[in-house]
Amino acid sequence: MSHYHAVVWIDHHQARIYHFNAEDIQTLRVLPENPHVHLHHHRGSDTDGHAAEDQHYYHQVAAAIADAGEVLIVGPGLAKGELVKHLDSHDPVWRKKIVGVETVDHPTDKEVVAHARKYFRVEDRLRPQRG
Repeated sequence: MSHYHAVVWIDHHQARIYHFNAEDIQTLRVLPENPHVHLHHHRGSDTDGHAAEDQHYYHQVAAAIADAGEVLIVGPGLAKGELVKHLDSHDPVWRKKIVGVETVDHPTDKEVVAHARKYFRVEDRLRPQRG
């Protein structure tokens, strides 16, 4: 069954990826090899208090959405922007599939898919109709 749309809910601990159409949902989960830990910045320290971006993790997420036609990226923090930055620098074709990036806290799986379906219904109505 074909799934043109996908939504990615991502933070530094996991990415939940949903490929869906009107009748069906396929769910994937991608975990980083080294889950993000919060670092504290101390005065006089040479670091900025942020962990390095996990490029392997973002590459795994990118590979999981490679066959989608359009992708919405959602999540609570910085990881969604880091994923977009990874896509920009590693594969512009993947980046062109991203139709939106939104801040969404910690919804259930059903809430993520419902939000994405609503988002894509509105987006599809705003695009010129071909035919």
